[in-house]
Amino acid sequence: MLTRRQALAGLGGAAIVGFSRLPMAGEALAQAPAKGGVLRVAAPFNPSTLDPITGGLGSDHMLLYPLFDTLVDFEPQTLAPKPGLATSWDFPDPKTLTFTLREGVRFHDGEPMDAQAVKAHIDRARTDPRSAVRGELQSIEAVEVLAPNKVALKLSRPDTALPLIMADRAGMITSPKAVAERGRQFDRESVGTGPFKLERWNDNDTVVMVRNPDYWNKGLPHLDGLTFRIITDVNTALRSVIAGENHFVFRLNPQQKLVADRMAGKVVVSSTPTIADYHLLFNYKRTPLNDVRVRQAVNWALDRDGFNRAALMGLGVPAQTMLPPGYWAHDPSVDGFYKHDPDKARALLKEAGFANGVDLRFYGYSDQASQQRHEIIIEQLRQSGIRCAMTVGSSADMYQRFTVQGEGDMLLALWSGRPDPSQPFALVYGENGFNNVGKVPPPPEMAQAQIDSQSAVDAETRKKAFAKLERLSLEHALSGELAFVPGIEAYSPNVVGYVPNLLGKPKLNTLSLKA
Repeated sequence: MLTRRQALAGLGGAAIVGFSRLPMAGEALAQAPAKGGVLRVAAPFNPSTLDPITGGLGSDHMLLYPLFDTLVDFEPQTLAPKPGLATSWDFPDPKTLTFTLREGVRFHDGEPMDAQAVKAHIDRARTDPRSAVRGELQSIEAVEVLAPNKVALKLSRPDTALPLIMADRAGMITSPKAVAERGRQFDRESVGTGPFKLERWNDNDTVVMVRNPDYWNKGLPHLDGLTFRIITDVNTALRSVIAGENHFVFRLNPQQKLVADRMAGKVVVSSTPTIADYHLLFNYKRTPLNDVRVRQAVNWALDRDGFNRAALMGLGVPAQTMLPPGYWAHDPSVDGFYKHDPDKARALLKEAGFANGVDLRFYGYSDQASQQRHEIIIEQLRQSGIRCAMTVGSSADMYQRFTVQGEGDMLLALWSGRPDPSQPFALVYGENGFNNVGKVPPPPEMAQAQIDSQSAVDAETRKKAFAKLERLSLEHALSGELAFVPGIEAYSPNVVGYVPNLLGKPKLNTLSLKA
């Protein structure tokens, strides 16, 4: 079996080195796919929205992938870019990126997916005040239609990260007609070009998708539909798959893996490395976390090894930044930057004027596993004089209240990884990043390192920029990274064709059910 370190090292700048693939449970792809059937999926989260441009939760992706194709796709094992709605792309000069589009593709509403549609989509993504991806697209000055199947992005500076950025939310092309007609209701009634069409979304209950009979990739999908059943308790979700009520469950915790492993014959278990990690998001627009010493104190107070043992049963990897050890873009010199040191944390609090400790409003999710993680963190911080008042709710509600409405001081969330390593820094720390609660500009030297990480062509030059980003994010303590998690899924033996990916976000588009 491929080790975590081998998998992450194999990324090597995406398109630069080869890679041995992630293992597939049961080597399911060797079986001929049957047609028909509805895959029932136990989903642990209600989506924030089903508009890829306005949503921000990483858990939305599992529901977005079936509805939307991306301009650029990625190899699941390496995150290397490959054709999607764009059959090819190139930089004719350092400040121009052109995409040649797949012809004959139509949105679910029958409208053509052409260069005009792509221009409208990207313009909305980079200018709409509600856009969660504006921070990734700041280098784009204009979008030009060169031909019905060709579009050019005119850039203010070189940006070699853009192709893989277009493999994520920003590249999930939406129907301009549907956006114009539905307005904010598009959040709930979205229209893409994917293999499945949205039929209905009942909040906190079900999301139902049906087969797109006019899908451009002939032969797909194999299934007649997908039904996501929102089951926020992962124990209940796993039991539903074991009992045959559902076919597939994702985002399992290590504790559920032990249960699933004992159910050989009833479920197949997939556990693979990911670049996803638990972290504490800080609201540093206001006191007390606007003081770097308080943010540093939180980081010194965290016992990352203890969190990994208690919350992840030792199956995770302690984190310092959002780039994991062994990952091609990670700088190993920052490993161990913050160690568990309550005395140092208390000294920093005293220096910041909090000799008697500090009170923080801690936001989080209400499911049982999340609350266990909260308890671990609260106790670790308490030992350093950091007192937490806890507020919990659904993932979509707490994300909205913390990141959009600006409530609370910190939120525990799972950063689910992105195809290009520049994206975490842009989306979490960038001035327009959707996880930068107060939209506080990063330090100037960090903003420049961000630009450098996206401007360089070769992996070695990019690595130097990422090293600066990692160290600066730690010195300024812009978040509290805890541990990288394995991607754990369990599914019925009747499910055929599942391939995990390094983002830890299952793509269900090519699955089938045994006849």
